[in-house]
Amino acid sequence: MKNVKCLENERIDDLDYKGMKIIQKNDGFCFGMDSVLIANFAKVLKKDSIIADLGTGTGIIYGFDIQSEMIEMASRSVQMNELDDKVILENLDIVGMSSKKYKKFFDVIVTNPPYKKISTGLVNDNEKKLISRHEVKCTLEDIIYESSKILKDNAVFYMVHRPERLVSIIELMRKNKIEPKEIQLVYPHINDKANLVLVKGVKCGKPQLEILEPLIVYNEKNEYTDEILKMYNKES
Repeated sequence: MKNVKCLENERIDDLDYKGMKIIQKNDGFCFGMDSVLIANFAKVLKKDSIIADLGTGTGIIYGFDIQSEMIEMASRSVQMNELDDKVILENLDIVGMSSKKYKKFFDVIVTNPPYKKISTGLVNDNEKKLISRHEVKCTLEDIIYESSKILKDNAVFYMVHRPERLVSIIELMRKNKIEPKEIQLVYPHINDKANLVLVKGVKCGKPQLEILEPLIVYNEKNEYTDEILKMYNKES
């Protein structure tokens, strides 16, 4: 673990995974359970796969982001965890990236995009949080369209999103030749409504959808379930 500079209004958080840490803004958008869930959902990857994270944010999963400040901070997290030889970060607008050098370039895409349409939900005055949470710079359609263009044929697409957008997600995936393969709903507690959905698709794949067992985050004691603890490599 390298020592790196932490700027004003930043902190270093422990990822509870293989001793890794991450730099985050105190007043910015920070990674949460959704990032942990999508990272675990996409963990079965072929060796030497070329992987893109669209909208990498602080760098809990590394890749591309339109916000240069977030890429700079993620770069320091990469250095701190000594992953310089495995991670490439680029300050890039996702919209239109398929017209650049990345057409049919990636084996896997992982994305935790903004969940809310710009006209819905509470709008945050903090610009960085607004871009992270609302479809200001890119829409759901932009993400899926560009993913289809930069994925190789038979490559894999992973997304975490809100259940209320699931119909649109499936519709847009099929429109852009990404066949939905697995869907898993995530529930805070066993009697709650689902608040997240994990989706796996395959570029130019054959139709065959599997609905996975629901994932429950907290048990009756309001503690992480065994399934969640396993993601953090912890025992109950």
